[in-house]
Amino acid sequence: MGTKQMSRRILIVDDEKEIADLLEDFLMVEGFDVLKAFNAKEAREHLEREEIFLVLLDIMMPDDSGFTLCKEIRRTSSIPILFLSALDDDTSKIRGLSIGADDYIVKNASPGEIVARVKAVERRIGPTLSSTLSYAGVSLHTDSRTFQVGNERVNLTGKEYELMHLFLEGPNQVYTYEQILERIWGYEGGDFHTVRVHVAKLREKVQEKTSRFQISTVWGVGYKAEELIHA
Repeated sequence: MGTKQMSRRILIVDDEKEIADLLEDFLMVEGFDVLKAFNAKEAREHLEREEIFLVLLDIMMPDDSGFTLCKEIRRTSSIPILFLSALDDDTSKIRGLSIGADDYIVKNASPGEIVARVKAVERRIGPTLSSTLSYAGVSLHTDSRTFQVGNERVNLTGKEYELMHLFLEGPNQVYTYEQILERIWGYEGGDFHTVRVHVAKLREKVQEKTSRFQISTVWGVGYKAEELIHA
């Protein structure tokens, strides 16, 4: 039986037609199928009808904001969402990542850089061999992309799943901020806020279920997964 081909259809949600058209050109050169929506209403219609691989989402739109649409999508789907916004302040970045976006790209980035980030997502979520990674009472199943604490399933976003996969590949190994950015987001350097926000959300989900497994901060360096033995 052959492997199911991953959809390469990208939805660009941006009310600035010139930007949407430019990104469409660059993405189509790389072989992606592109749909465009110029407001949240049109985006919802595409998401209901089409199989979408990834959403490039503007924040400021004429009807609902990108933040609102991102939260709606996250209620039912772990589809990768990359915010593409003119807002360059830390508050907007942290808010976007906290509500479930996988990445936050400022609009002054070149089209080539944006395409590179999209392709990095495609490489990370491509077909993988079926396996289960288990440690300290938690387990991650790569075939179904599901995560459990004991026998209880815990819903993770795409980036949270990838972070957990990294930590379970190397329990007790310290991963630096730079290593995590390169492995999970596909680029070197960048804003460590991205890593901190996603790890904080992942930690919150897991540690409300168990005190045995912990994602520990190695101050000034990064993070590691470890097992806590209680007396």
